[in-house]
Amino acid sequence: MRHINDKRAMRINGFVMLGVLIAATAGAAYAMVHYRLPAMGALGFFALLMLKGFFAQAPNRARVLTFFGTYIGTISEPGFFWTNPLASRRVVTLRVQNFHSRPAKVNDAQGNPIEMGAVFVWRVVDAAAAIFEVESCHEFVATQFETAVRSTASRYPYDHINGEDDETPSLRCNRGAIAAALAEEARQRVALAGVEVLEARISDLAYAPEIAQAMLKRQQAQAIIAARQLIVDGAVGMVEQALARIDNGKMVKLSDEQKASMVNNLLVVLTSDNEATPVVSTG
Repeated sequence: MRHINDKRAMRINGFVMLGVLIAATAGAAYAMVHYRLPAMGALGFFALLMLKGFFAQAPNRARVLTFFGTYIGTISEPGFFWTNPLASRRVVTLRVQNFHSRPAKVNDAQGNPIEMGAVFVWRVVDAAAAIFEVESCHEFVATQFETAVRSTASRYPYDHINGEDDETPSLRCNRGAIAAALAEEARQRVALAGVEVLEARISDLAYAPEIAQAMLKRQQAQAIIAARQLIVDGAVGMVEQALARIDNGKMVKLSDEQKASMVNNLLVVLTSDNEATPVVSTG
């Protein structure tokens, strides 16, 4: 399949061509008046036809030219120009545009139903491809961006099960890596239409409503487990320090049974959710 890409179209500076047209028209009119040539109607038609070739182009716009169904080039520079007056011209904007995809419902890499949306920043860099390679550039881009969101979301887990770092990025914790992967996926899908993706970022991310409550409970349980682990590690370290200071200071000689009892009591005090109630022995 032959792809159509931008090529430079023939055009002349509009002010130069306007001067030439005025001079040629004035000369022809002078000749007809002095030599009485019956061609004033033809001259008027020719002048009107030539005037149709003039146009002014704003920055970040492009005109795609076709001549009797054949693509003859693109004019993307701003200014005042003259080109083939019989050529058809279609205007394409080259300005930067945003597309906000609606949150798409899809299963992540672990099979959990999630909803994810994204914002894409894009622009047309090949006007001919945007016109001739796809039926409607904006509809094509919108469909491909939404497909890229679904494809990217299905390749990564929403979150790591144990809440720990993993080699595979997660949608919730590694937004930068996911945004880069999403942008690359989108670039590959819209390159055919002459579109460049400048940026992509996640705008909406959540578990699907039917499992949101269960996943919230799971996250809370993970947080509690992580907190308990931290408390236990700290408590064991404090008990070890206490035993070491007692042995080094030689304040009191403890038997193995007494040490075990002290360790048990200290761990209960340090890891308990409730305040400890001391019992003083006087015997």
